Amino acid sequence: MNLRGIKIGFALTGSHCTIGEIFPQIEKLVNTGVEVFTIISPAVNHSNTRFGEAKKIKEQLKKITGNSIIKNIVEAEPVGPQKLFDLIVIAPCTGNTLAKLANGIIDTPVLMSAKSQLRNQRPVVLAIATNDGLGLNAKNIGILLSTKNIFMVPFGQDDPQQKPNSLISRMDLLIPTIEKALKKEQIQPVLIANNPHCQF
Repeated sequence: MNLRGIKIGFALTGSHCTIGEIFPQIEKLVNTGVEVFTIISPAVNHSNTRFGEAKKIKEQLKKITGNSIIKNIVEAEPVGPQKLFDLIVIAPCTGNTLAKLANGIIDTPVLMSAKSQLRNQRPVVLAIATNDGLGLNAKNIGILLSTKNIFMVPFGQDDPQQKPNSLISRMDLLIPTIEKALKKEQIQPVLIANNPHCQF
């Protein structure tokens, strides 16, 4: 599928250990001719962690996309009325964001953008990264899997022995998921063996 000219809102939330995997995917989208506008949660906007400083993350996002970053709810509000994006991605999508989206809690620019997108019957793609995907958040994943216009990047357990409830999407499958979602189709299979060392 030719993605040239497509406008994507690319939202990042606070799975800080996963953010490094996201930059190459944004670069791939830009290189295919997609116009990417990033949206960040307060955790990404303000938190300095061992995985990177907030300032450097924002600088890198601006450098890759050439566009400013949506950093607060006021900046996110026009997403719906102005129909700014053909598709919104949330990657990484934390368990906290999953839970709030599934239960209609809109208190960050990422969630405001997603709600506005869904209001317009436009696709939202989730690439999950959560330590409680098979715990407290299992029900929320189920809700979102059955919600119209929400599509999931295939996911699986990343460390079944040490973190049996942890789920993470295969970020290298993000673009194929986007291509399907733009046609209102869910890529299959959704459940995959994320860890090649898993024994079944």
